[in-house]
Amino acid sequence: MHLQKCFRMGNKMYKKYILALLLVNMIALAAVFNITGLKVNRILATPAFKLNLQEALAPQEQESHDGFVPAVSSGQLVIFYEVLEKEWKYEISDEDYEVLLRIVEAEAGSEDIEGRMLVAGVVLNRVNSEAFPDTVKEVVFQRENGTAQFSPAYSGRYDKVIVSEETIEAVERVLCGEDISEGALYFASRKYANSDKMRWFDEKLTFLFSHGGHEFFY
Repeated sequence: MHLQKCFRMGNKMYKKYILALLLVNMIALAAVFNITGLKVNRILATPAFKLNLQEALAPQEQESHDGFVPAVSSGQLVIFYEVLEKEWKYEISDEDYEVLLRIVEAEAGSEDIEGRMLVAGVVLNRVNSEAFPDTVKEVVFQRENGTAQFSPAYSGRYDKVIVSEETIEAVERVLCGEDISEGALYFASRKYANSDKMRWFDEKLTFLFSHGGHEFFY
């Protein structure tokens, strides 16, 4: 009886030992998975970095045009992210860049990205035209027969605007060469322009297209 009791107790202790051992193993495995998961999350959360692609791929014999390069030593797939620096098509001064941002915000701050890009495009088209001044600032603040070419430059709105991220994006896309202006040199809002001004636009210029609240002319 006593031996049977001891056997049962020993059997229970053995079972407890086995369960404890299994529990320890499960905890260890969970810890390994958690550490691995943290590493993966940290890698996924790491922001894209600038990389000289030619230097990065030089030691590798194989490469993929999709940016995936096999790591020979580890057997893991390494993903390289290339962040290309923007190359501006137009070379303008910091002052001209600030003027361009402010006039686009003043003239098209309520428009979509394309509407803002179009206004920026008109300004830069004028800079490139022999019929207009050679800098953004001179174009924006130009007066023709006493009339401001861009009314916000003299109405006070130009100085009060807060340049938005959308305007920065629009301006930089145009500066990088994304041109959707079709060569437009003029734009007007028929809703707000006086009839004499719009008559001059209609009679003297070539209508190109409308976008948002503006009509664009050449």
